[in-house]
Amino acid sequence: MKLNVWMFSVIAALAAQSAWAANVSVSDAWARATMPGQKVSGAYMRIQSDVDAKLIGASSPAVPRVEVHEMKMDGDIMRMREVTAIELPKGQAVALEPGGYHIMLMNLPKPIAAGDLIPLSLTIESGGKRQTVEVKAEARAPNQPMQHHHHH
Repeated sequence: MKLNVWMFSVIAALAAQSAWAANVSVSDAWARATMPGQKVSGAYMRIQSDVDAKLIGASSPAVPRVEVHEMKMDGDIMRMREVTAIELPKGQAVALEPGGYHIMLMNLPKPIAAGDLIPLSLTIESGGKRQTVEVKAEARAPNQPMQHHHHH
């Protein structure tokens, strides 16, 4: 057993260049483009970690206030609340999407135009340690269909 753990640690260390960091991948990150005067937007993405981890916060140099929220049906009312963490079970892609978990971009200094890239720093905690994952969310117009980019 010890040997397996040790082997995994070596592989993880090589992958992340750090003895403890989780290997976290983020895909399909996007943010909702806004209208002039609109001060709030949402950012969405898929996050996958190779170890049990959680998303405990987010920030952006472009946005004064960033919070992690969850939309939940409460009876027949959709309620939004801030959450302290989103669990990222090992090896499972967790979707942040409209109507579920998402990242709120608040007090926007200027509108977000479709095509803008919003830099986000996600704070991921695993094994009591924290790491930051940098993401660029592409702004999409609210009525724009999902685009699937194929990476070769």
